[in-house]
Amino acid sequence: MANIASAKKAARQAVKRRAHNGAQRSELRTAIKDVRKAIAVGDKAAAKVVFQQSVSKIDSIADKRIMHKNTASRYKSRLSAAVKAMA
Repeated sequence: MANIASAKKAARQAVKRRAHNGAQRSELRTAIKDVRKAIAVGDKAAAKVVFQQSVSKIDSIADKRIMHKNTASRYKSRLSAAVKAMA
């Protein structure tokens, strides 16, 4: 347990950051799932729209360093390939 005031404050801030980052990661996962659902349904136009929205969310989270930029790039690349592969 922290004894110094600055350490106590740092611990409080860490709890808040963890909660916020967890919520952001959850939004990211939901965005990725939405694209995969649209691909599964087979509607290419809808999949493209959802993909563009998810790319925005992925970039936003990568910019905030909640997820590494290369991980974000990998997600975008694979989702893009899946959308393009639709008939």
